[in-house]
Amino acid sequence: MLFRLTDVYKSYGGQDVLRGASLQVNPGEHVGLVGRNGAGKTTLFRLVTGEETADRGDVVRARGVKLGLLEQHVDFEPGTTVHEAALAAFGQLQAIEHEMHELEHRMAEAPEDLDAVLERYSHLQHEFERQGGFEYAARAEAILQGLGFERDTWASPTEILSGGQKNRLGLARLLLAEPDVLLLDEPTNHLDVAAVEWLEEFLASYKSAYVIISHDRYFLDRACTRIVEVELGKAVSYTGNYSAFLVEREERREIQLRAYENQRHLIAKTEEFIRRNLAGQKTKQAKSRRTMLQKLERVEAIRPDAPQGNFQLQKVERAGTYVLTVAEAAVGYPGKLLASDINFVLKRGECLGVIGPNGSGKTTFVRTVLGKLPQLAGEIRFGTNVSVGYYAQQLDDLDDRNEIIMELRRVAPSTATAGELRGFLARFLFTGDDVYKHVRDLSGGEKGRLALAKLIYSNVNVLVLDEPTNHLDIPSREALEEALDAYEGTIITISHDRYFLDRVATQILALDGEGLAEHYDGDYTEYHDWKAERRASELAAKAAREKVAAEPRPAPRAEATAAAPGGAPSAGAKKGGGKDSKKRGGGRDPQAVEEEIATVERLLGALGEEMATPEAARDPGRLARLNGDYGKAEERLRELYEEWERVAAEGANA
Repeated sequence: MLFRLTDVYKSYGGQDVLRGASLQVNPGEHVGLVGRNGAGKTTLFRLVTGEETADRGDVVRARGVKLGLLEQHVDFEPGTTVHEAALAAFGQLQAIEHEMHELEHRMAEAPEDLDAVLERYSHLQHEFERQGGFEYAARAEAILQGLGFERDTWASPTEILSGGQKNRLGLARLLLAEPDVLLLDEPTNHLDVAAVEWLEEFLASYKSAYVIISHDRYFLDRACTRIVEVELGKAVSYTGNYSAFLVEREERREIQLRAYENQRHLIAKTEEFIRRNLAGQKTKQAKSRRTMLQKLERVEAIRPDAPQGNFQLQKVERAGTYVLTVAEAAVGYPGKLLASDINFVLKRGECLGVIGPNGSGKTTFVRTVLGKLPQLAGEIRFGTNVSVGYYAQQLDDLDDRNEIIMELRRVAPSTATAGELRGFLARFLFTGDDVYKHVRDLSGGEKGRLALAKLIYSNVNVLVLDEPTNHLDIPSREALEEALDAYEGTIITISHDRYFLDRVATQILALDGEGLAEHYDGDYTEYHDWKAERRASELAAKAAREKVAAEPRPAPRAEATAAAPGGAPSAGAKKGGGKDSKKRGGGRDPQAVEEEIATVERLLGALGEEMATPEAARDPGRLARLNGDYGKAEERLRELYEEWERVAAEGANA
C-alpha cells in the first residue's frame, strides 16, 4: 500500500465535495482518475499530498513513501537553463559526482591519507553506479527530447519559457525523479500528439505507480490499467483501461437496476402483507416482517447522470456536394512557410481532422481557409450555398463585457425573445440567474460552452472548430461528439483529442511542423496504423538495401584458361576446359545465389511500396533516388538469374 483514503469527507464553504470517498493505491498500479469538473479529483490529490486535511475519515501514507505531484504552475531556480532544470532531479547524484571530482584532484596530489581517500572514492563510485549515475545524463536528454525540447533549446534560461513549456519541463523533471507514485493532473494539456504518444510509451513501461487525472480518453486507454470514477462524492474503482471501464460501469448499472427493481417489488409485497395481517391472525408474522424491512439494507436507485449539456445541432441548409477544395495550397506568413502541398476535397457531411505538433500551422491553416489570412500558393475554394461558423481556441469571439444572454443575442435574429434565448442557453447548463453572469466571470469550461452555444444557434452548415474539447470534461465531450455525429453539415476541426477524432473525423490532415502536409481518408487510429505500417516498410526497405550493399559480390567469370604474363598459358592451366574449369562460374553454389535472389526481390517489393506513397510522389528528389535504387536492384536481379542458370548448369554437368 502506498496510500489509502477511507470514508473521507471534504467540504468547501458548505458545499460537499467528497462524501465517504475511499481509495487505495498499491505499488506498481497505473490508475486513471475520472469524473466531471468539480467532482473532487484534484481535492483527492491535495489530501494525499497533505496540502489539505479531511473533515472526516482517514488519509494514510506508507512510511517513507515518495510522492511526485505535477503542479499546474511550475517554477524553477532563477538563472537555470532548461538542461540544468531537468538535471536538478538528480541532486543527490550530482552531489556524489561533485565529491568524486574533488577526490580525484586530491588523489593526483598524493596526499598522506591516500588510503582513506581511495576508500571514500570507492564507496562513492559504488553508490554512483548503484543509483544509475552513468546513465542519468542520457535519460535526461531522452526525456527532454521526448517531451519536445530539442537540443537547441537546452541552453535557454527557464525564465523565458512560456507557461506551457514550464509545465512540460516540470513533467520532465518529475519523470526523471522517479518517485514511488506519480500524481499527474492533466499531464497532456501542454503536449502535442507526438509528445503525448511518447509519454504513453514511457508510462507503459514505468515500473512505479502513478495516478492520472485526465480528460484524454485515448491516453487513459493506453496508459492505465485501472480507472477510478469520482462521482457524487464517492470513488468507485474499475479494472481495466477507459474503454473497459465504460463497459463494466454499464454492466454494474444494469445489475444494480435489476437488484433495485427486485427489492422494490419485495418491499411492496411485504408491506402489503403487513397491512393485511398486522391486526389479524398472522400478526406475529407481520411484525416479524416489519422488523425485517426496518433492518433491510436498501439498494440505491440508479441516479441519472448529471446534466452534461445538450449540444444537439439544428437542421441546416443544404450545401453543394463539394464543400471545400484545396489544391497545392501553402499557408504561412511572408518569409515563413508553415505548410505546403496541401491537397484534399471535403464533401458535404464529411469531417476533416487537422493534427500536428505545436507551431506546425494548424490554426494558420484554418484561418487561411476562413479568408482571415491570404494563402501563399495554390487554391482554396468553397462550394455553393456554404455558410461558415468559427469556434476559436482562445475564445476571443466572446465579449467579456456582455452578460451571457446578451452574448447569445449577438447571433440571434431580432425576433428572438428572451424566453427563447433562456431556453436555448439551458441546453448548455446556463439556467436561472446564470444567464445574467458576465462573460468575464465565467470559467474556461463555461466560456467554451457559451462559444459552442453561439456557434450552434447561428445555424451554419460548415463548422470550423479550433480545439473544441479543450475546456470540456469527458461527459460534455461525449455529448458534443454525439451532436457532431448527427450534424448534417460539414466540419473542419483542429484537435489533439484522438478519441474525439476517432468519433467524428472522416479525413485527417497532418502537418509535420517542417512544412509538409499529409492527407489520409479515415479516422485518427486508421491514419496512425497506416503511418506505422509505412514506417515499418521503409525500415525494412532500408535494412534490405544495407544487407545487399554489405554482401560480397561474386568474382568475375573466369576464362577457360588463365593467361600468364605475355599471353602464354600458365604452367598450371589445362587446355580444353577440363573438369576443374567447371567450378569457375563465380565460385558459388546455386543455394547461395537463390538466397541473394530472394533478398533482392524483397528489396524490389519494398522499394515499389515506398515509391507508391504520396510523400514520394510529392518529392521529386526522393522519387529519383528510389527510381535509381530500383533500377540498380533490377539489374542486380538479372545478373543473379544469369549466375543461377550458369552455376545450376555447371552443377548438372559436374
